[in-house]
Amino acid sequence: MDPTNSSRPRRIGFHRLNARAGGLMRATSGSSGYDLASSEEWDVSLAPGAIALIQTGIVLDLPSGFEGQVRSRSGLASRNAVFVLNSPGTIDSDYRGEIKVILANLGTASFIVHPGDRIAQLVFMQVPEVDVKEEDEVTSSGRGTNGFGSSGV
Repeated sequence: MDPTNSSRPRRIGFHRLNARAGGLMRATSGSSGYDLASSEEWDVSLAPGAIALIQTGIVLDLPSGFEGQVRSRSGLASRNAVFVLNSPGTIDSDYRGEIKVILANLGTASFIVHPGDRIAQLVFMQVPEVDVKEEDEVTSSGRGTNGFGSSGV
């Protein structure tokens, strides 16, 4: 058995900044993402085309070699056209500030974010250690320099 690929879960700590902050919970044991909820004191109204930075009241204690990816919730996207604007948003392992979510309303109706509403999901990913080095040229590939859409239909 490879000791670097343990089946034990990796511990990731979090801190709640206020009583309105939710926890980090998965909807099911098979869910990849942990729900992030609004910890705003009041409702936040997102008009069509509007963007808002929503507080979660959560601070992560990510270990080195990991990142948190903030992603849209499929239900909000499909029913209300509300998305995490920079999805996935990256939370670096050395960031210790509050997690905030940039929500965008691409729908035709206003959308209200209530305190406690689940607004995004957080997925933890391992980030490999790499050695980046400038080279005089890069190796060729079958695709070459063909741009967007050039690898298939």
